[in-house]
Amino acid sequence: MTDSIIPPEGSFLSRNRDFRLFLGASLLVDAAVQIEAVTIGWQIYALARETRGVEQSAFLVGMVGLAQFVPLFVLALFAGSTADRRDRRGIILSCLALETLCVLVLLAVAFRPVPSFAVIFAVAAIFGGARAFLSPASSAFVPMLVPRHDMARAISLKSLSWQASVIVGPWFGGLLCAHSAALAYAVTAVLYVGGMAVLLRVPSRGRPEPQAGSRIEQIREGLSYVWGNRIVLGAISLDLFAVLLGGATALLPAFATDVLDVGPTGFGLLRSGPALGAATMALFLARHPLRRHAGPRMFWAVAGFGVATLVFAVSEHLWLSLVALAVLGAADMISVYVRQTLIQVVTPDHMRGRVASVSSVFISGSNELGEFESGVAARVLGPVGAAVFGGLGTIVVTGLWAWLFPELRRADRLDGGPGRTEAPHAHAATAAASQAMD
Repeated sequence: MTDSIIPPEGSFLSRNRDFRLFLGASLLVDAAVQIEAVTIGWQIYALARETRGVEQSAFLVGMVGLAQFVPLFVLALFAGSTADRRDRRGIILSCLALETLCVLVLLAVAFRPVPSFAVIFAVAAIFGGARAFLSPASSAFVPMLVPRHDMARAISLKSLSWQASVIVGPWFGGLLCAHSAALAYAVTAVLYVGGMAVLLRVPSRGRPEPQAGSRIEQIREGLSYVWGNRIVLGAISLDLFAVLLGGATALLPAFATDVLDVGPTGFGLLRSGPALGAATMALFLARHPLRRHAGPRMFWAVAGFGVATLVFAVSEHLWLSLVALAVLGAADMISVYVRQTLIQVVTPDHMRGRVASVSSVFISGSNELGEFESGVAARVLGPVGAAVFGGLGTIVVTGLWAWLFPELRRADRLDGGPGRTEAPHAHAATAAASQAMD
């Protein structure tokens, strides 16, 4: 990656062919992930509702999130170190091949008269393990495809492509589920294969520079970098606990079926709601980036996330629920924007995999563990009570983190202007954090 700061003439995508191909592959794969997630959730909920009752069905949907999170949590740091030692494109292709195989297993299971819970949960766990390696490798691969002056644009477009897939994927997945789970899994497999075919056209130049030290020493260096930066640590941990408590998306099958009565098609629309709001906010931030008061605005956004969760919890109308979910997604996008700017841009390339793996643990913790928490809460409080509890908890966490991390509360500029907020240099952060951890 070049260090030039003066962008050449021509559009971003036209002068970055390799990234353009990677972006196309990501769109296909991200759409596959969304369709697969919708199908597994709906299949588990429908099957459990028929055989074990409404209360057990919401709980089992939440358990899918736990099944995916446990292997991701166990493997994440090892996977991050692998992304800094091995060819990153090769890691991505291997993970996609494994996920394709898993979808084919789910396709076979879908043809059985009574699909097996055990097989579905086992496949979900393997998916979690594959995502543990895919996430840091993919995140660390992007900076190797574009020059430094195009980094911010690449991050923005990658985020937008993800949000686009989250908008279309769940809606399309809901339509496919309305026909059959087998059809949904078949389409998912085709999308995975298409993504791998496009990615194979990207030159295999994803191997980072050789690193000194053992794998354990490199993992410690990545942990130390995050631990020694109070702004980065505060931002990703705030996202973890806020979304952990406010994970209303895990309850969408219950709301679609038993609260709003809108069926699988409405379920797909509800799943698309947060992504619609996030994509709208991402477009706005691309045109009007946050220049001042980034930290305070992040706190206000997370508080708004909690308020939107409360509105969704008490809504009895599909349109109001969609609006609340869209606001929830827009608020979350602000948090993502600040966190990715802090992490991706300032992290040295030789540490990107490890730092990305730490971030992925927090992100997946907020998603998968949030689904588990919501499932458990729904069993005790019911779907509406669980969503109310989550929204209130998010608001409380926001206030607590504003007090615990004043550095994040005072974070100002992220655009490189006077008074900008910067992460410490990697070596300085590592040294300070190592002392703290010792």
